[in-house]
Amino acid sequence: MALMKREAIQEFFSRLAAANPEPKTELEYQTPYQLLVAVVLSAQATDKSVNLATRKLFAAAPTPEAMLALGEEGVADYIKTIGLFRNKAKNTVALSRLLLERHGGEVPRDREALEALPGVGRKTANVVLNTIFREPAMAVDTHIFRLANRTGLAPGKDVMAVEQSLLKRVPKAFLLDAHHWLILHGRYVCTARKPNCAACIVRDLCLFRDKTA
Repeated sequence: MALMKREAIQEFFSRLAAANPEPKTELEYQTPYQLLVAVVLSAQATDKSVNLATRKLFAAAPTPEAMLALGEEGVADYIKTIGLFRNKAKNTVALSRLLLERHGGEVPRDREALEALPGVGRKTANVVLNTIFREPAMAVDTHIFRLANRTGLAPGKDVMAVEQSLLKRVPKAFLLDAHHWLILHGRYVCTARKPNCAACIVRDLCLFRDKTA
């Protein structure tokens, strides 16, 4: 499997950083708690669809206490446009309860504690640790997995392999924002079915053989 050279990786992220100096998640939130809920809701759903639902949900229940008071049926009513909404409503209420019982209603800065919450897996924990607490965590979703393998940036057979490879191969200067640059590039340029190579600012560094015109 082709592997991008260190010098190319440095240039790869230098260009992405120059084009978007302060990359941010497209999920809308006001507090760490709201980001946590939004990420849980975003599983197998688009950020756009989640934002449409959470604008009303967070207006009604901006805190764990309010979410708990709303209850599963109440939450489900706000997020029924999102896939798997009933299970997500159950998890949202359950994680809100545990945050109040175990963490005083605050989102913990601890991977193990985060992953102990209902609906929170490694990827969700990584997003929270990186976005809220600015830790060098790498949340590998389908976009990043595809991009890491297609470009030769950090090839891997599974999500964990790609995550570990990225943590080793991304230059430290870019590590805190790498997750956002990669997900946005994968979402809008290096798309799944037909990558827009003509509009790609790192086209010459990419090792993908079947570049589009």
